Amino acid sequence: MSLDIDHLRSWIGKQETLHDRATLVPVAALSATLDRDDALPKPGDPLPPLWHWLYFLPLARQSEIGPDGHPKRGGFLPPVPLPRRMWAGGRFTFHKPIGLEEKIFRVSTVADVTVKQGRAGALCFVLVRHEVHGENGLALTEEHDIVYRDAPAPNEPPPAPKTAPVDGVWHRDIAPDDVLLFRYSALTFNGHRIHYDRQYVTQVEGYPGLIVHGPLIATLLVDLLRRNTDRALKSFKFRAVSPLFDIAPFSVHGRPGADGSVALWARNAAGGVAMEAEAVV
Repeated sequence: MSLDIDHLRSWIGKQETLHDRATLVPVAALSATLDRDDALPKPGDPLPPLWHWLYFLPLARQSEIGPDGHPKRGGFLPPVPLPRRMWAGGRFTFHKPIGLEEKIFRVSTVADVTVKQGRAGALCFVLVRHEVHGENGLALTEEHDIVYRDAPAPNEPPPAPKTAPVDGVWHRDIAPDDVLLFRYSALTFNGHRIHYDRQYVTQVEGYPGLIVHGPLIATLLVDLLRRNTDRALKSFKFRAVSPLFDIAPFSVHGRPGADGSVALWARNAAGGVAMEAEAVV
């Protein structure tokens, strides 16, 4: 499919600002979803890292939803015509904590739009920069990588897997059933059908099962860090390597370094890397 890159790049610089409040119930609900034994949250408690995804939810009207469950293209994000949209990665700097029940706002900017030629066709990358502010100023800077790609040919072999490291110090096994995926979709108001509509994801997009959300995997990696250290997180970055599906378990792993860095990764059931990440505490 040919892409009008000049038209798509005209979205660079487009901004939107959303306002919210870091309310308590979503935090309690995500804690339950991640199977944490946390006390009920109270005003002033710090919002855990990456849990800002519980706020600034996409509130498109039902008539504005596209066939994949996302809002129709061409609003804040450029109207990339490629059918598959995935969360490719992200980078975060944590400046100061957000207290629960604080008023918060997020300024989002389309920072770049690029097209590359991949093994299976064109890939369009959209970089969005978010700045999240609390009542005490800038709290979090996030760079969000979105990738759009064409559907693979019917007989196209999957890419060769990258073998996951085996020297993790921490690990946790995850059973990604459809209830877990539904709960996370509901908490983030994510209508993308690849996470809950088995008929759509297998018959239209050609995947073998429901896809585990990239942000959920990243959240589970940071949650593994939180379960093993109480040191504050300064920065975090992750890259999605291969998708995870609800048809097989996976595991999250971590290896702390001597310099405050922590290597983190998600391993699929076949021993391949699904996501790789680095945290600095």
